[in-house]
Amino acid sequence: MASPSTTLPGPPTYIYKIVPASPPLPSPLPESLPLSDLDARDGYIHASTSAQILGTLNAYFSSVPSVIILRIPYERVKERVRWEMAVGKRPEEKGGCWDTEGRMGGFPHIYETKSGELRLGREEVESVGTWNRGGERWGHQGWPFGGEDIPKEN
Repeated sequence: MASPSTTLPGPPTYIYKIVPASPPLPSPLPESLPLSDLDARDGYIHASTSAQILGTLNAYFSSVPSVIILRIPYERVKERVRWEMAVGKRPEEKGGCWDTEGRMGGFPHIYETKSGELRLGREEVESVGTWNRGGERWGHQGWPFGGEDIPKEN
């Protein structure tokens, strides 16, 4: 329980789903995009906050020059999100993540709808942006959503 002098941060405005730049996403987005192998294996859709996205990119997408970022207003999916830790698990393990020391807190995992669908598509996604890596590692350069919610470099 937080002490009266402790201010807990509120929920994020947005969470983000990273998808490969190839093949290109259909436009307009369908009701449900195909699941990645990782999401299908783990039984939820992996997402990141802006504070977590650079770590995720550098762990899982370090060898690709470009990705697509799905920007999801948290309010649209909050009933389906569980904030879960994957501390101590390597990225390739079920439920694993790049943050093996727990420095960035829990990750937003999007679970099934009330009708039992594991889905992410046009109803959840506000906007789609292409992000090109600006150097050897992913950094905030080229963030596709302007000056809002810019990822933090750790």
